[in-house]
Amino acid sequence: MLQSKHLQHISERFTMKELNVREMRAAIGRLDDLVASAGELIVSRRGKAIARILPVSRRQPRPDHADLRARMPRLSSPSAALIRDERDER
Repeated sequence: MLQSKHLQHISERFTMKELNVREMRAAIGRLDDLVASAGELIVSRRGKAIARILPVSRRQPRPDHADLRARMPRLSSPSAALIRDERDER
């Protein structure tokens, strides 16, 4: 049951195209176009799936340090004092 829900979720995000090995070899030059249009490629040999090709997910760029500092609230006391107090409590 859980696996079918997972597969349904995946199928909603991607359309899937199945190719056999011979078709895959013939289409290797336009593989990027196939993945872009289909979202997922399944390569099969004698009717059994042997490989799955998915597009690479794009990673979000990391924010720079100035942006992180601007979003952090100011501390009421210096961090050295906080560390010293915590160390003294142990």
